[in-house]
Amino acid sequence: MSCTLLDYAVRERVAEIALRRAPVNALNHALVEAINAAYRQARDDPGVRAVILTSAFDNVFSAGMDLAMIRGGTGLDLRRFLEKLYFEMHDLQYRLGKPTIAALTGPARAAGVTLAVSCDVILAAETASIAYPEIDVGVIPAMHFVHLPRQIGRHKAFELLFSGRVLSATEAERRGLVNAVVPRARLMDEARRLAQEFADKSPVVMKLARDSFMRQNDFEYRRAIENVVETICNIIATEDAQEGLDAFNEKRKPRW
Repeated sequence: MSCTLLDYAVRERVAEIALRRAPVNALNHALVEAINAAYRQARDDPGVRAVILTSAFDNVFSAGMDLAMIRGGTGLDLRRFLEKLYFEMHDLQYRLGKPTIAALTGPARAAGVTLAVSCDVILAAETASIAYPEIDVGVIPAMHFVHLPRQIGRHKAFELLFSGRVLSATEAERRGLVNAVVPRARLMDEARRLAQEFADKSPVVMKLARDSFMRQNDFEYRRAIENVVETICNIIATEDAQEGLDAFNEKRKPRW
């Protein structure tokens, strides 16, 4: 697969997807489409038994959604993007039939966290961190309203989602947000080791078992995501949301 926005390679039955939209892997339509295309390629390749999603950059995993894309936009514009990021990517992961590992080389923010939590396992370098800063620019971390309370509980999730504060990799591991924290120099080695452990299993049993796992843990997840998408599309049309996005772009405090 040839793409200027990411690298795709298969090594020893493992597909490695490395994001490389400089400078911070900000997510726009093109990058999300490229990621989804890479997932399809891995899904359809019988020689692939596991997938690693990572960044080509040492200093960042993904800074989240490219806010320039939605600044001044409408709820419909945002909906078109979220249909690719939330619905299409979720469906691809749901039906992939192969384990996916996110390897965080550095900070993951907002929709960058969405990329990570869509995977089955998350490994983080010591230099990585996680945050949901959307509230600071007048929008919401929509998908994480659904995901995070199920993972760490309602009250702890509320604190993170409505404060926007940054969690170090170590604290994220302590709170159960990532599986393990490893030195940056060993991150890909550890991701590949785990991917090979998965790849050594029966591909037929792995697919059937993972499909079952997905069904058991999905429940009303898709419907809940659709509900929060309605909310964020309504929010983006408000004056406060546009003021927050303008303030971020102009590097000043918002005037709510």
